[in-house]
Order: sequence, then C-alpha cells, then structure tokens
Amino acid sequence: MKHNKKIKVSILIILLALFSLLLFVPFRTALVFYKENTEEIEAFLPVQERDTFQIIFTHSIHLTDVVEKYIVMDNHDIKQYEIVYEEFGIGMPSNAQEGEKFEYKDGKYHITDLDNIFPSMNVRNGKTVSENRLVWGKNDEHLVYFNEYFEPGAWFKLKVEKLSLWQSMKGVSIHE
Repeated sequence: MKHNKKIKVSILIILLALFSLLLFVPFRTALVFYKENTEEIEAFLPVQERDTFQIIFTHSIHLTDVVEKYIVMDNHDIKQYEIVYEEFGIGMPSNAQEGEKFEYKDGKYHITDLDNIFPSMNVRNGKTVSENRLVWGKNDEHLVYFNEYFEPGAWFKLKVEKLSLWQSMKGVSIHE
C-alpha cells in the first residue's frame, strides 16, 4: 500500500513539474507591447529572429505617412534600417548621416542603411491623428491599426522577448 502511494505522489509531482514547465518557461519569441513603463503586457506579435516589421504613423503636422522599418536581431534587439516619408518638417530628417543613403523615389524620401539599434522602444498610439499601423510578414502582407488593440494616445514600451504560455495568456496576440 505504501509503495502505491509513493508512486502516485511521485507521478503527481512529475506532472505538476511538467505542467509548471509548460506554463512558465519562455518558449515563444514575440514583439511585446508593454503598457507604459510597466511589465503589464497589452499585446504581442509572435516573431522570429531576422523578421522585419514596420510602424507607420501619420505625421501630426503635415498629415502624411511616415514608415519606419525594423528588423529583429538575433540577440532580440530591434534595428531600424530604413525610414520613408513624403514631407520635410518637424521631426523629419533632412539628409542622411554618415554611412546612410538618402534617395528620392516614387514621390518619397528614403533614408536607408540605418544602423539604429534599440533594446526597447517607446511608441505612442496617435492621439490627434490616430492612424498608426503595424505591418509585418515576408512581403509586408499583414497590417493592423493600433486602434484595433490600443486606445488613442496610449504609449508602450516595445521589446522582443521570449514569452511563456502564462505571459501569452495575459496579453492579446496581434493578428490580421
């Protein structure tokens, strides 16, 4: 009898340990939107190393789109590699820095070969002009408006991190 009880207790302990591993060990890499300056996950987009994504916002002064292009680095940093815009103005670069390329094509200014590395980024959903978008996919085929997930004016800390199943259940998975 004692032997059966020990086996049952051992099996129960093993099952609880496996369940804990499945629930709490990070396994999924994601672009995580943390609410303001907290560890509260508002939303996440599953990504892999070397995936690209874009954040498009409408400039609040000249009301044209600005496209910022990023790649997920192997160490989970975020690298900005290009910016595309239509109008010079407040907050917009007027030329490329050393090592970058500045071109005008198809009616837009492109600054390429950027090497801006971020361990995290602060991003605000537009309040005055709330048309921010997130684009991703091999051919940039997926697009969602921030307003589908966030309040206008809300701000977030973006990080690429591995999430556990438990953390994933706390936030909303972004999908097309």
